[in-house]
Amino acid sequence: MWLSDFRIVLKDRIIESGALRLEDGLIAEIRETPFAGADLHGQGMLLMPGMIDMHGDMIEREIEPRPNVRMPMEMGLRDLDVKLATSGITTAYASLSFSPGSTYGHMRSYEFTGEMIRAVRAHRHDMLIDHRVHARFEVTFPAALSVVEDLIGDGAVDLVSLCDHTPGQGQYRDLALQAANIAKAKGVSLEAAAEQLQQRIRERRGSAGDLTATLRAITQYCALHGVPVASHDDDTVEKVALMHSLGANISEFPVTLEAAREARKLGMLTAMGAPNALRGQSYSGNLSAREAHAAGLLDLLTADYHPSAMLPALLVLAKTDPEGLSGAARLASFNPARALGLEDRGEIREGLRADLVVAEDRGVGRVRATFAGGRLVHSDGTLAFERRQEALLSG
Repeated sequence: MWLSDFRIVLKDRIIESGALRLEDGLIAEIRETPFAGADLHGQGMLLMPGMIDMHGDMIEREIEPRPNVRMPMEMGLRDLDVKLATSGITTAYASLSFSPGSTYGHMRSYEFTGEMIRAVRAHRHDMLIDHRVHARFEVTFPAALSVVEDLIGDGAVDLVSLCDHTPGQGQYRDLALQAANIAKAKGVSLEAAAEQLQQRIRERRGSAGDLTATLRAITQYCALHGVPVASHDDDTVEKVALMHSLGANISEFPVTLEAAREARKLGMLTAMGAPNALRGQSYSGNLSAREAHAAGLLDLLTADYHPSAMLPALLVLAKTDPEGLSGAARLASFNPARALGLEDRGEIREGLRADLVVAEDRGVGRVRATFAGGRLVHSDGTLAFERRQEALLSG
């Protein structure tokens, strides 16, 4: 199948009007000029690598769209799958948390999160795009190690991040703001919320030595099974150094510019959210993704909690990226592919998976079509097809 008349976004440049041939789910040929007999004409639209999202916090809200309103898990996965495809994401790591003490604790118990992880694995072959599992472990919970060993031993986890949401550090350095958020979410007084935070701080201090041992055991087990490890909400140079020494190669959502600089110094990659980059600020008042990008410290862009922000965020970052759109696109394709060991995708190159996004770059941008493994999984009807779409759906 030939796709022609596109601005093709390669890793290091853009072909202004080129063509691409797909065969057996792979990119078989790339041409610098249009192909007259193409099956699909792009009318000058962008053809970008399919986006790889290493951290998407969306699945819980699909399964429980309102508090205590539970939908069938298979239905939630299906709905998320469609949203991701229409956003141009072709490989998605569902970020699932083991954090029973959080605001969403009823959905982040060891039992329920384990059930969601196994559901993703069970249904992934029926999905439009490639779904993987990113397991987030709150290291202050003693069962973290045994759960890691259980799930990784079953081959159910593709990425692990180590989180410490203890109040007073990391993402939650502002205790007054966190107390106000807890009081609102749980319907308790500010005094009660503040006491809850202080209790968690006391528990954290009392188990500091055990936590380091737990972290080391988890990262060693991940290394044994070839599972990448990320740290989460790094706020100090010391924390980055500790996580690097334990084997983490990704710093997710660094809280400060100093932490991001230390991660770069140590050879770690930094990941930040597309909503942050699009809006120009963190919703929790931490480091701006645009500031990190301007300093040359942003390596990976994630959907975080809003997948449709990915394309608009890339277009915003492209305006200031030294390499324009090619450089910005690498944040959501080539860079995460290499960070996560996905050697078969991440750029438009002959021999790689045909994971592709057809997009317009006017305004905030719009995804017009998505191909996953050479199969058309989303089209809004804009493109000019020369043969029936049903044939394209089968690859």
